[in-house]
Amino acid sequence: MLTRRQFTKTVAASAAGIALSSTAKSYARVMGSNERVHCAVIGLNSRAYAHLSSLYANRNAAAITHVSDVDSTILAKYAAATEKRMGTAPKAEGDFRKVLESKDVDVITIATPDFWHTPMAIMGMQAGKDVYVEKPCSHNLHEAELIVAAQKKYGKVLQMGNQQRSSPHTKEVVDQIHSGLIGRAYYAKAWYTNNRGTMGTGKLAPTPATLNWDLWQGPAPHRAYKDNVHPYNWHWLKIYGTGETLNNGTHEVDVCRWALEVPGYPSRVTASGGRYHFKDDWEFYDTLNTSFEYGDKLIEWEGRCCNDMPIYNRERGLAVYGTTGTVIIDRDGYEIHDLKGKMTKEYKIPKVAKTSSSDTVGADSMTDLHFTNFLDAIKTPGTKLDSPIDDASKSVAILLMSNIAYELKRDLKVNTTTGAFVSDPAATALRTRTYEKGWEPKLT
Repeated sequence: MLTRRQFTKTVAASAAGIALSSTAKSYARVMGSNERVHCAVIGLNSRAYAHLSSLYANRNAAAITHVSDVDSTILAKYAAATEKRMGTAPKAEGDFRKVLESKDVDVITIATPDFWHTPMAIMGMQAGKDVYVEKPCSHNLHEAELIVAAQKKYGKVLQMGNQQRSSPHTKEVVDQIHSGLIGRAYYAKAWYTNNRGTMGTGKLAPTPATLNWDLWQGPAPHRAYKDNVHPYNWHWLKIYGTGETLNNGTHEVDVCRWALEVPGYPSRVTASGGRYHFKDDWEFYDTLNTSFEYGDKLIEWEGRCCNDMPIYNRERGLAVYGTTGTVIIDRDGYEIHDLKGKMTKEYKIPKVAKTSSSDTVGADSMTDLHFTNFLDAIKTPGTKLDSPIDDASKSVAILLMSNIAYELKRDLKVNTTTGAFVSDPAATALRTRTYEKGWEPKLT
């Protein structure tokens, strides 16, 4: 099996030719015509079905030609669902590197575990592909910087899946906040609640015959297979996941940054919490409170994985507080309140049911629109992305900082311009990770 390093050498030797010949020809074919962008979906459990739904919604602009997953059972199920939905059978690949080698693929969409997001996105751009990558775009702070540098170097279209940036009602009310709807906005609080069960205590077990465990681990230091990690509980292990702050908090904290217009980094990051509800292999918190100080503005996030008591009658959402009122925003609409808490306006998007935190797929209209924006940027150069990676990565970065504050059990001081930790070798050492030899993400 090719390692990441061996594959990158092959890609590097031909990337310029691919970008200037076959890929350029492919884009020339797409732009200015009615032909569709050819997409490959990689990582096919859970959220990938939202990618399928959104690419179907954008089927006049995009086709799914390839799908890839290291688990042959998951791969076969998704390939069948794609054929049924899109009307054409995709090519199913167990090794995503074959997808990157294909000259027939213009775009990759990444719905893999978090630790794959930056390495795979970079490999995709090096192979001449445009990339849609799920949040969080990175597993650690080093990667959050590296993915931005890669996009600038390779010049590909790269959109992170913080899809609320493409939500019409969120755009509308955030614009109003910027125009003084609630006076001077200075504080935003986001939250997420759920009733997640225990992941139990894993046991060493033979790797299922359907799973390529070595390739599943890829850039993460390789471990023996345990029976409680794949396909979902990797979220709660530090070697693979990023905890609930990045798994779900990314969305609402990103809107908080947007609403408060804080483009840089906070001066101080705090985090307090723990794993309280169950005793199991779960390495992150199930309850956490974080804060991010930006001079005269403050952002907070509250996460409760195992107690679904809502805030403002919502399992997830955010509130923006200003000198003349408050705005409560969620995926289903918004409310405007005066200083005494009286609601002066309410907007709800037309839909059958409220958004639920227990929905791990999240297929919805704002994801459809986020894909539309991404595809428009590919087909019409110069189109503004709703979530350019240099800004989206900052929402990811500050939450990664809160994970470090949690790990060290103390506050962190941050350079507001560079995002570096101030005189803090212990925190700085946690900005990166150890990679499996040959899989280190690098710019070529």
